[in-house]
Amino acid sequence: MSDEIDIIFLGVNDAGMRVYDWLCDKKNVFVHSLLTTKDQLEVIKETQPDYVVSCGYRHIVPEEILNIPNEGCLNLHPAYLPYNRGANPNVWSIVEGTPAGVTLHWMDPGIDTGNIIAQQKVGTDFSDDGKDLNEKLEDAQVELFQKVWPDVVKEEVTGRCQNEDEGTYHRTNEFDDLCELNPDEEVRVKDFLDRLRALTYPPYDNAEIEVDGETYYIEVDITK
Repeated sequence: MSDEIDIIFLGVNDAGMRVYDWLCDKKNVFVHSLLTTKDQLEVIKETQPDYVVSCGYRHIVPEEILNIPNEGCLNLHPAYLPYNRGANPNVWSIVEGTPAGVTLHWMDPGIDTGNIIAQQKVGTDFSDDGKDLNEKLEDAQVELFQKVWPDVVKEEVTGRCQNEDEGTYHRTNEFDDLCELNPDEEVRVKDFLDRLRALTYPPYDNAEIEVDGETYYIEVDITK
């Protein structure tokens, strides 16, 4: 590898933009492009970068693309893998009581299944809603990447396999189902409050219930 590290960046969310800006300011790093759509992946074939770095990218990267970078493809995921692969990890961590955290891992053809390079747990509180936890996870992603990146470029990191037996995975449609509240469902109070606070993410209207033909949106504010 030459003295200058060539990178293609994949991402679109707040944490991704912060990591992207940080890399752009690094000496001996050249970030060719910031890609956000699937059809832009052809740029990776054209540039043959040393690394692909992904944070907040919403598409599956084909194996033929993953095999191009000389040094590999890295992904930052806002979950403590193998828990909460896939969509809305901040929500499911609250609903299911799984560990909250962030993970830097090598990308493979699966969805958030690659070998883990580094992880960091994120502390949570019963007063946290979905937005609160997401903001904590964004900050932790940036912090973890900045901490581990020097070891990555010095090739002083390895990867450990994820424990498939302990993992969880969620699709976007599961979040949609979670948002629809059944007025006749019987639930434990704590479980119901966890669900409502997980879905509270102003200014978005997530949790909804239909009563007497009218739809109502619900948020919860829990104060310690």
